[in-house]
Amino acid sequence: MMGKHGKSFVRSVLGTAAVLALFGVAQAQEVLKIGLLASLEGPFAAPGQDGMRGADLALKEKNGMAGGKKIEFVKVSSDATPDKAVNSTRKAVEQDKVQIMIGPLSGDEGIAVKNYAKTQPDITFINGSSGAQAATLTDPAPNFYRFNTEGAQWMVGLGEHALKKGYKKTFVIAEDYGFPYSQVQGFMASYCAKGGKVVDKAWVPLGTKDYSSVIAKIPNDIDALVVVLGGSDAVNFLTQYEQAGGDKPMIGGSITVDQTGLNFKGKRRGAPLGRASGGPMADSIDTPEWKKFVADYKANFKDGFPSPSLFAYLYYINTKATLDALDAVKGDLSNGQKAYREALQKTNFKGPAGEVKIDANRNGVGTTYITEVAKAPDGSFHNKVVGTVPNVSQTLGLPEAEFKKMGLGTRDVPDCRT
Repeated sequence: MMGKHGKSFVRSVLGTAAVLALFGVAQAQEVLKIGLLASLEGPFAAPGQDGMRGADLALKEKNGMAGGKKIEFVKVSSDATPDKAVNSTRKAVEQDKVQIMIGPLSGDEGIAVKNYAKTQPDITFINGSSGAQAATLTDPAPNFYRFNTEGAQWMVGLGEHALKKGYKKTFVIAEDYGFPYSQVQGFMASYCAKGGKVVDKAWVPLGTKDYSSVIAKIPNDIDALVVVLGGSDAVNFLTQYEQAGGDKPMIGGSITVDQTGLNFKGKRRGAPLGRASGGPMADSIDTPEWKKFVADYKANFKDGFPSPSLFAYLYYINTKATLDALDAVKGDLSNGQKAYREALQKTNFKGPAGEVKIDANRNGVGTTYITEVAKAPDGSFHNKVVGTVPNVSQTLGLPEAEFKKMGLGTRDVPDCRT
């Protein structure tokens, strides 16, 4: 028989066990709020929706957990403008009290969020899909990370490909902000160096609906158009150009041949076939990792595209890096998130389109895919891989001194009209 003291000891042990068990449940249910910003309004609304799908897929793969904590996305929207991106980011950080922020989507938004990140040193910012060079290459923020390569890197090798196709004289039509500047530079750096001529550039405001004046300025004696427009801007230009009887071959920016533009619900069918472009992924990558990514995307998003867009892919890899680093430090965000940021710097994984890693500026280094638009058996369009350029850094394959001499892409840099 157990004496009085023995019974009270057992009750004490059982009580402690119950408390520990409850504490364990509480720990398991601890919630970490992560901000998630994408452009759900304006010309990039469709890309923004697909970016959110990519982030959701990365979280679902981890059963909604990372670092031993339940992850809750605090989703906020922008309209592709820097002011709205910063205001939405500020709301998530300062009002909703997120400790990590993923986003934004567009180029100038990324530069603005990078600058805001400097005012919030205890919060870690991870890019969404923003691709302007200056977000990481100029005056970088120590707490802003971009696991994707950027817009200029995505076009490396495309200049040589265009010259092989006989496109020796081209005319550029692009949106007038940081990301297209980067894309045009990535194309022109090698194109100009190897004898190509860009006779002129038409920079148009984001959200342009009427392209008649731009179309009227396109010279007759060019070999091809270089078109760096995204979302509804791309759809509007391409539709109006075809209606005007335009028939010049095109070289597309990464966002111009993206799924969000290729398979829009319009009348234009067939026009994009053969259109060359470059980017950090391609619809026809023939690896188990890519095929699994596409299958998972299709299974989870019945309202999605025939294949994940560029934006779904970029938000996916940036979100996966965010969550993997949380696992690596077991959710420890103490001491100004020091251990977490060290884990982010070391993050390196085999993503759907190849290795994901960052450089000393916390910017992605990776493979660029040269592609041409092809038609799938089901009638949808996709980007077929016709070449790859491995391990592309932000100096675009040039020696650092030569790249610095050229400078960042702007309206006028590079220039090879004559």
